[in-house]
Amino acid sequence: MLTGDMLRRSAYRFPDKPAILWDGTATLYRDLDASANRLAHALLNEGLEKGAKVAILCRNRPEYGTVFFGVARTGYVLVNVSVLYAPEELQYVLDKADVELLFFERALAEKVSAVEGRLPKLRKTVVIGGEAGGATTFEAYLQGQPEDEPDVELREDDPFCMTYTGGTTGRPKGVLASHRNRDTTAHTVMVEEAIDERDVVGIVTPLFHVAALNIMFQPAVLAGATCTFLTKWDTRAFARMVRETGMTAAFMVPTQVSMAVSDPEFDAADYATFRKLSFAGAPMPDWVQAEMMKRLPDVRITQIYGQSEVGVVAVLRPWYLPEKLGAVGRQAYNVDVRVVDPEGKPVAPGEVGEVVSKGDNVMLEYYGEPEQTAGFFKFSDGWGWTGDLATIDGEGFITLVDRSKDMIISGGENIYPKEIEDALYSHDAVAECAVFGIPDDKWGEVPAAHVRLKSEGGVSQEELEAHCAERLARFKRPRLIEFVTEFPKTPIGKIQKNVLKEPYWKGREKKI
Repeated sequence: MLTGDMLRRSAYRFPDKPAILWDGTATLYRDLDASANRLAHALLNEGLEKGAKVAILCRNRPEYGTVFFGVARTGYVLVNVSVLYAPEELQYVLDKADVELLFFERALAEKVSAVEGRLPKLRKTVVIGGEAGGATTFEAYLQGQPEDEPDVELREDDPFCMTYTGGTTGRPKGVLASHRNRDTTAHTVMVEEAIDERDVVGIVTPLFHVAALNIMFQPAVLAGATCTFLTKWDTRAFARMVRETGMTAAFMVPTQVSMAVSDPEFDAADYATFRKLSFAGAPMPDWVQAEMMKRLPDVRITQIYGQSEVGVVAVLRPWYLPEKLGAVGRQAYNVDVRVVDPEGKPVAPGEVGEVVSKGDNVMLEYYGEPEQTAGFFKFSDGWGWTGDLATIDGEGFITLVDRSKDMIISGGENIYPKEIEDALYSHDAVAECAVFGIPDDKWGEVPAAHVRLKSEGGVSQEELEAHCAERLARFKRPRLIEFVTEFPKTPIGKIQKNVLKEPYWKGREKKI
């Protein structure tokens, strides 16, 4: 299946059904299909070569859907760009991706203005939601274009879209995926998260990230469900959206779930239609899950695990709890996943190895990064190496140990930060934490922890140290505990440990 087929088929089945609800407006399936075709014709009139890069810099709004499915029908590649980038980062990504045409939201015009003069490959800009400088308006760009699907020869293995990794370990890399790659993930999620045509699916994380775009929006359109877009996260706005649209399903990052259940104005009546919650991106603290199940007992929680590079590869369905609590799930529908040793051989149950995946879900390459691509595939057998360390039990359930790049080597001993984080999370006062290595003249590096408490003064540093001492060997205990009020995070809610590490390692030889 081609990505454009998803919308075309759902528009044929449900022409008068809302495809996207946003800010009090409804875009019907037939209208979304027609606008995608108009945009595709307009792009093809630009005369770009097949595989040309077209970027979008925009928050969650209906035009994103038009651009996504419109580009899918051209043979060009859609580059999804973070709205959070500073101008320097924006310039780096647009230049690195060889972007020739940029769609951008009016609210982000200042960033675009700051960089477009430094992008010699950029030929044209189109502004969404207003006017900006010399950019063509979105409405004018589509005006007069045919509503029929353009006649373009496309294949499932053609490159289709690019998302950039979250940047938790340095410069973001462009994950180039084909129609088949992303369509495989869409089918996986539709089955594993039980999305069907009756659902109203909340898109509450940024569409420029694979989680919202390919792991929620695409499956919803594939199923013929209605999507409801939230442009900016806010707990009260989310509650209103659920109540007003009858939202039944959503992907959320743990931080969002934590904020929702901790909302002083929480009212279960707002969430009366909510039935399906999936999460990924970061660990869900036990207290958050417990509070969610207590306040909204009708919501079924599904944990998914994957990456931009491989889509969704493991799923933990609600009926596996509490027996498999702590695992991220087992092999998902439609994919292959293993936990292997450095030579690529499956590890025995309980042994630590690296998660690898192979199949139609796995990306084509890191765009313009042949060495990084070679490192990801490692051997010539098609398996992609995720960099995630894990164990697997006799039933195939995978439990993450840590990122290989986050592992701390202290005095020759391997220390997995997640084990220390789990110990910290077991204290009732801890809301969030991050453990990472800091330099030490004797041991090379030692663990440090940044901790956000549920309430100020909920626990002292000495009490947390004692708590860890009861649960961890001496060499694993954090040598530094610092209380913080917030964490630097990626759009998908992952704490950016590279940002936390930087002040400690400044001037030292350590890859951050």
